[in-house]
Amino acid sequence: MAVKLTERVVKGLEPPASGNRITYDSDVTGFGARVTALGKVSFILNYRADGGRERRITIGSWPDWPVEKARSQAKELKRQVDLGEDPMGDRHARRAAPTVQDLAERYQGEHLPKKRPGSAKEDERNMRVHVLPRLGRMKVADVRFSDVDRLHQDISRTAPYAANRVLSLLSKMFNLAIKWEMRTDNPVRGVDKNAEEKRKRYLAGAELIALTEVLQTHRERSSANVVRLLLLTGARRGEVLSARWDQFDLTSGLWVKPGATTKQKTEHRVPLSAPARQLLAEMRAQAEKVAPANRSPFVFPGDMPSKPMKDISSFWRAVTELASVNLFAAQPETDAGRLVAVLQAKLGRLPSYEEWLESARLEWAGRPGEAIPAGLTDVRVHDLRHTYASILVSAGLSLPIIGALLGHTQAQTTARYAHLMDDPLRAATERVGAVVGAATQPTTNVINLIERENHAL
Repeated sequence: MAVKLTERVVKGLEPPASGNRITYDSDVTGFGARVTALGKVSFILNYRADGGRERRITIGSWPDWPVEKARSQAKELKRQVDLGEDPMGDRHARRAAPTVQDLAERYQGEHLPKKRPGSAKEDERNMRVHVLPRLGRMKVADVRFSDVDRLHQDISRTAPYAANRVLSLLSKMFNLAIKWEMRTDNPVRGVDKNAEEKRKRYLAGAELIALTEVLQTHRERSSANVVRLLLLTGARRGEVLSARWDQFDLTSGLWVKPGATTKQKTEHRVPLSAPARQLLAEMRAQAEKVAPANRSPFVFPGDMPSKPMKDISSFWRAVTELASVNLFAAQPETDAGRLVAVLQAKLGRLPSYEEWLESARLEWAGRPGEAIPAGLTDVRVHDLRHTYASILVSAGLSLPIIGALLGHTQAQTTARYAHLMDDPLRAATERVGAVVGAATQPTTNVINLIERENHAL
């Protein structure tokens, strides 16, 4: 029998011996107070959804929900039912709605495989370090502009460029969320990126000499040859590491990069200079000494012949540190060079970079505002590409030629004419090859050669 539920009635409800008992309200049909064997009371509403299916939804616990507040909520839920809605079904759907964690997993499974390895690795790190700890548990549909903007601002305090990369990642994720019908808009839209200054670091003549001299004698020949080929072709690191022997025609001196390996996703034809051809010929000769069953299709095989070399980060750090000490030693008139001389006299040998840096920190401690010389330690692998381009620019080559060599041109406007550009591009790469190839010769000869190239044309 239904009774009018009041605070007094609810407080006096007797717990059943087991299970629960519901006392229905006489004012609002389907609204009732449920008491358990433990004496816990909560308010419920029974209703029929479209199709006649009976539903029971829990409104809240007493006394957190006073009787009148619960009754008003029951009336609102019944109004929704009268309009054809299903409050309980909506609640179930909301619980099952995808979270940002779910979106990230689908992004990793369906989108990351389409990206270049380096970009995919950066996305995975940004998701792990920044996105998932802050947004992972949120429903995709609940993420707002303010959530994204706050995350971007927090990262920007210490890493403004990284904050921009996270913003780009989130923008792509939410664009895909729209496509996958997880939400209807992109909350990243309108968040302002931090201003970024384009990096303009490239190797000058003396730096190029110091680097190539180290490469020439380094015991890790395979990694050294990766760097040499990067310098000689201006290619991206991923393109060189994933390069296969069947992409190279050393007779005609051409490297044809498949579209699947290039950033622009189109085939890229790169004429090879004489030093580049010589380097590859020597490497192929060594590769052919390996038993056929163990040969790798990759120019730079990894630990397993069936896989390419993964990375040269550790090698690059060691090489640039060694080259920095050699560079300083070749400049005795500078403070950095004088410090090398002092340490060399003390140690009886050239100092390691760590030894030099430890002394440099003490030396420069009394020079507020003056940075310790970086040598080549501030040079990234990608700056070799800038170096390649800078030599071409200094030689007076046109931007279309340089763009074609670097793969910057749009496929739809240049692909049909690519074969006509092989000859002028070959002449351009020969210029770079002459400079890089001569870098292991006496310093004076290299600087003279670079100066001639700079004044050519």
